[in-house]
Amino acid sequence: MSKMHIKTGDTVVVLSGSDRWMRKDGERTRRIGKVIATSPEEGKVIVEGVNVVSKHTKARKQGDVSGIIKTEGAVYASKVQLYCPNCGCGRRVKAGYETVDGKQVKVRLCVKCGKKI
Repeated sequence: MSKMHIKTGDTVVVLSGSDRWMRKDGERTRRIGKVIATSPEEGKVIVEGVNVVSKHTKARKQGDVSGIIKTEGAVYASKVQLYCPNCGCGRRVKAGYETVDGKQVKVRLCVKCGKKI
């Protein structure tokens, strides 16, 4: 089990797979989404709007609805990269320290521009 570089709530860019590109105003752009959940044991993340799958559900109790539900599937964490709002694209991160209330706090910094993500 390795430590994941992505956390819940991060904005990420999809690097590979069928959901890598999206059409916007007639041109292709990288798909950007927010991480809903992470699974460090499997090394996977769930990103909103990426890897949408159809689940066939059966009514288990009276009153439950059966049918086909669209939901996000898990993607390997190595297939996504943290989005840097300053650079406007996916970037690697490095560790940095910031002083808050007299204590040093670890923060993630963009490798290229050096700004806090």
